[in-house]
Amino acid sequence: MSDVNEPGHGNSPAAWVAVIIMLVAIAVGTVAFWLSANGIPLEWLVWGSVGLLVLGPIVGGLLSKFGYGVNGPRYSPKAHD
Repeated sequence: MSDVNEPGHGNSPAAWVAVIIMLVAIAVGTVAFWLSANGIPLEWLVWGSVGLLVLGPIVGGLLSKFGYGVNGPRYSPKAHD
């Protein structure tokens, strides 16, 4: 059984936003890289997705500092049955 006071495993709005940003960056970057390798000049989009990938944890950290992290005052944990 898990402890009721356990903060969780990053199941917070800050963590979700960071992961979603990084998943979108990886998906867009992969498609752009593949298209660039096949003759369509999208190198700028590949590097843009790298920048977005770096931005994901920064946004997650900022949201956590603003109270949307696991231990933040604006986060209310959901009960798991």
